[in-house]
Amino acid sequence: MQTTVSAPKIAYIVSRFPALTETFVLYELLAMEELGVEIELYPLLQVRAGIAHPEAVRWIERAHCLPFLSLGILRAQWHFIRSDASAYFKVWAEVLRGTWGSINFFLGAIAIFPKAVRFAYEMSNQKIAHVHAQFANHPAVAALIIHRLTGIPYSFTARGTDIQIERRMLKRKIEAAEFAIAVSAFNKKIMVDESGPDARGKVHVIYGGVDVDRLSPAPRTRPAGPFRILSVARFEEVKGHAYLVEACQLLRERGVAFECRLIGEGPLFSTVEQLIARAGLCQEVRLLGPRTYPEVIHELRQADVVALPTTPTASGKREGIPNVLKEAMACGLPVVATSVGGIPELVDHNKTGILVPPMSAIALADALQRLGDDPILRRQLGQSGREKVVRDFNIRVSTTNRAKLFLRNAGECFLSLECDEQSKPQVITQHSV
Repeated sequence: MQTTVSAPKIAYIVSRFPALTETFVLYELLAMEELGVEIELYPLLQVRAGIAHPEAVRWIERAHCLPFLSLGILRAQWHFIRSDASAYFKVWAEVLRGTWGSINFFLGAIAIFPKAVRFAYEMSNQKIAHVHAQFANHPAVAALIIHRLTGIPYSFTARGTDIQIERRMLKRKIEAAEFAIAVSAFNKKIMVDESGPDARGKVHVIYGGVDVDRLSPAPRTRPAGPFRILSVARFEEVKGHAYLVEACQLLRERGVAFECRLIGEGPLFSTVEQLIARAGLCQEVRLLGPRTYPEVIHELRQADVVALPTTPTASGKREGIPNVLKEAMACGLPVVATSVGGIPELVDHNKTGILVPPMSAIALADALQRLGDDPILRRQLGQSGREKVVRDFNIRVSTTNRAKLFLRNAGECFLSLECDEQSKPQVITQHSV
């Protein structure tokens, strides 16, 4: 006998919402909703951004956004102290001990602890069956606090810098979690190396996916013009903008006609602006600032190549697998990226894109010039890249795999997701035995 049932409620904890650069969080929420999974969103910090993706608006309205201190938060502390003072103060001690020695983690833990306790109170009343934290740092600490106070099982996704620079409490978070998700095999190795071989079975590699229907090849509508290079990235050291500017300078010296368009914002925006001016590239390199997701898609469809020369930083920051590369490949664009972090898991050199060594403007310029001179190669790489993303980085597939883990650990019944691979997943069914 087979009956349709409602899925348990899943709570998502995110660092901040909305975050213009974290489209992977927003579109994972949307994909979960399409599966029929009920999501409650809990941001640790609400962002009052001037620009937001259109799809984020209704999530902003329904998110559980709280101040760091309020009467309701104080009442939640008293509720858990009165219920079990030993458990309440024990988790305080666990978090403070675990984060001691890191200013970022220690002060962050003090700041989010009262709010996480309020989250725990609300989640208990809402009958939340599973808590999932996006990122292994502060959101995972909040999920651990909720788990200790309520017993609600939790998991977290480790994406990149959240485990590459500081790994405070990572082993403890994995041990206490029902499972953890790594967005690349590269990240899983970091997690297992830090936590020991017992973590291997609890860490699942699930690639972040993109909407391969919305992100699809389309005829270019802009007039014929110079070779167009596009880069979409936050302006910070790890993204390697300085090397892209230097590569553009080399292209101009070689007589290559091109246009390079940079989308994004961040702490190094003015620094990159100065580099462009000093190189005399103001005509060739354009800074477009932040853009909404529909605007980014439009730019992708007007570009000839996407370049992302990410580079390891002195602090140890590395890329996971940047979403913009998946998005570009889904649109049938060739990509030029560096062979660092999890990027080689997405980009097969000379098959689905071109990989160059990090911090090499010459290699980057060579790759861009090669693609500029060879439209047939651009088309071949773009087609192969699209095929790989559809197969391995499809958001419906990756979200279905996440949901199966959530639901497997969220109830005692046998749950399965039925998904027609040619259409979106439809129903969640319970099989009685």
